[in-house]
Amino acid sequence: MTYSFVQASYLVATALFVLSLHWMNTPKTARRGVWAGVAAMLLAVIATWAEPFIVNHWWIIIAIAVGFAVGWPLSLVPLTAVPQRTALSHAFGGLAAGLVGTAKYYLWYQQGPENLTAFRMTAIIAEIILGYLTFTGSLMAAGKLQEVKWIPQRPVTYPMQNVTNIGLLAVAFVLGVLLISSPTAAWAPWVFPAIIGLALMFGVLLIIPIGGADMPTVIAILNSYAGLSAVAMGFVLDNKLLITAGALDGSSGLILSIIMCKAMNRSFVNVLFGAFGQVQQAKAGTGTEQKVYKVETVEGAAQVMEQANLVVIIPGYGMAVAQAQHRVRELYDQLKKRGISVKFGIHPVAGRMPGHMNVLLAEADIPYTDLAEMDDINPDMPQCDVALVVGANDVVNPGARTDKSSPIYGMPIIDADKARTIFAIKRTKSPGFAGIDNELYFLDKTWMLFGDAKSVVGELGRRLAGESGMH
Repeated sequence: MTYSFVQASYLVATALFVLSLHWMNTPKTARRGVWAGVAAMLLAVIATWAEPFIVNHWWIIIAIAVGFAVGWPLSLVPLTAVPQRTALSHAFGGLAAGLVGTAKYYLWYQQGPENLTAFRMTAIIAEIILGYLTFTGSLMAAGKLQEVKWIPQRPVTYPMQNVTNIGLLAVAFVLGVLLISSPTAAWAPWVFPAIIGLALMFGVLLIIPIGGADMPTVIAILNSYAGLSAVAMGFVLDNKLLITAGALDGSSGLILSIIMCKAMNRSFVNVLFGAFGQVQQAKAGTGTEQKVYKVETVEGAAQVMEQANLVVIIPGYGMAVAQAQHRVRELYDQLKKRGISVKFGIHPVAGRMPGHMNVLLAEADIPYTDLAEMDDINPDMPQCDVALVVGANDVVNPGARTDKSSPIYGMPIIDADKARTIFAIKRTKSPGFAGIDNELYFLDKTWMLFGDAKSVVGELGRRLAGESGMH
């Protein structure tokens, strides 16, 4: 009876995991997808707990309590901190897989050589390498996103870096092959920690040469690693649900990584070893000093916007940092009251994780129908009267189309430069993640609105509301 209950529960949980991913495809059903994933995980835990061989119930209760103690505060972080929270979640997942693999190896080592088959050892080695490198790599990514002082935000590069990184991984792989061939040798228990240490080091060294511009893709790749480590853990524990759930996690992370790389016109190899996001020292002093921003007042911008037929708002990380999404909603409402069409142009890598802008705008209850992806909004940009860039930078830089020496050359962008008038809200004159000037800001039809995005957008909304009251 218990066996039938567990297997049936696993089957239902697997179906719910699949449906959860499917429903997450669109904002309209995303909330349903979240609840389906929660229900699937709860069912999986209950079914596993019901297994007859589970006897140490207090340890499980303690683990659940610790999980709640850590998870509850993490659930309360602001939406601007969701990327780093996601990276921490991947770190916890990788650590869990690594610890399970470590415990299983030493348990089976003590129980006798018949337990450490070649298949089990292969799964354990894959589990600990993927799990531990995901742990430290995700912690480094979270630190970069959080801008922790002792973790450099820009890429850290040094001679023979890629050779060193690949060499570390190769040594871990060779030691793993040795363990698989002789899992119960006298030296085996001492080689196992060496593999763990190499995996932990590789996770750190993998992330330090990666700049902030690539963090969305790195998070997706780490998500894939965490999923693959869960697959290996499923084989180690002979748990079919872990295998299927990990495969879903790993494959979705891989697909998302491919989408992100395509959005930036880059390859996996380039993301992991290209040091994108480094300050372009060679370009310093090559004429950028002569470039002059044209500054407009909020009042002037409001007067232009009230005459528009179509306004396209292009949000970026600056909007997230300023938590300006609710002010953007107020501006949206004022424009709609005047009969002005308003759309939002969402770049796939705007913000610091995939879907970051969509989540922020959804929090402000902006209709999904007015959110347009890059490929959908670009054909409308030549007919756009006003493009309002709210804290976006590299994703609207026309240099990606024209400047072959630019580190972002070839990256698809939102064609803000094709609008009739551009207003760009920017807190400072500093460059974006790629470390280069944005050519959009120096066009004749571009006007800068310097200041905190929340304050500037709020003032724009108030100006339009005041003017609306006078009509």
